[in-house]
Amino acid sequence: MMKKTFSKVATLVAFGLVAFSSAAHAAYPDRPIRVIVPFAPGGSTDIVTRIVTKKMGEILGQSIVVDNKGGAGGAIGAQEAARAKPDGYTLSIATVSTLGVNPACKPKGLGYDALKDFAPVTNFANVPNIVEVNPSFPAKDFKGFLEEIKAHPGDYTYASSGQCSVLHLLGEAFRLSTGTDIVHVAYRGAGPAVADTVAGHVKIMFDNLPSSLTHIQAKSLNALAIAWPERLPELPNVPTFKELGYPELNNPVWYGLLAPANTPKEIIDTLYKAASEALKDEEVKASLLKQGAFASGNTPEEFAKEIQTQYDWAKGVVTKGKIELK
Repeated sequence: MMKKTFSKVATLVAFGLVAFSSAAHAAYPDRPIRVIVPFAPGGSTDIVTRIVTKKMGEILGQSIVVDNKGGAGGAIGAQEAARAKPDGYTLSIATVSTLGVNPACKPKGLGYDALKDFAPVTNFANVPNIVEVNPSFPAKDFKGFLEEIKAHPGDYTYASSGQCSVLHLLGEAFRLSTGTDIVHVAYRGAGPAVADTVAGHVKIMFDNLPSSLTHIQAKSLNALAIAWPERLPELPNVPTFKELGYPELNNPVWYGLLAPANTPKEIIDTLYKAASEALKDEEVKASLLKQGAFASGNTPEEFAKEIQTQYDWAKGVVTKGKIELK
């Protein structure tokens, strides 16, 4: 009798725990959610995050608080996010820098594993990359640009946002694909690099479109090619890298949402549905477009594949280009 009673109690306890767990997940979220942005306030990553998470908070019925944790190319914020409790209340933003470039450039001592420490939720938005030149550059189109730099190996410099930054890797990927010899000049951020390219101190720059779009439209920079599936209405005369015969250079950068690894699937699904709905909102899409970003909203599985692709790309560029973090 004692054994039967104990068995019944154990069964009820187990059932109760399952019911409690299911109820806890069903109630998610029941308090504010924190999203770590691994970069300083005011940049593209921060702006895109705030646009999307504001709408997500409205959909979920809870406030979403953005917490900027900049430093070390996004590594400090990513480290904290990787160590967070997997309960859905501490999330983070992924970029090509945090999940591709950093692991490629700092394989040891990074403090997190880009592929194992996070659970992808969705890609918020994609941003085109672009190659541009100062208007004084002798060539005015991509064909002439290639001819000019090939005719003068080592004579031209290109600006990036820093040694082993995503813009540096874009430049090196271009150099490797085209067989050209252009010299890297590292700046402390995209802003100073753009300013010096506009001023003509360097003639070439690889950039994310938002930093350069106004300068291109003002004709203080000349855009030669863009990494995007098709030509942009804002820049109808700028061909894609794929059009020009370099499909391997045609990948944009992105900003996506992550949860810590081992976050329950029910929570991931709830977050994905809220993000997907937010990214279909016309006001959200318009706000992103003003930043030069295009709403995505792919599935967690699709986003995981994007992360793997960028991780492999960055590793390949660093290895083939023999890039070292100085």
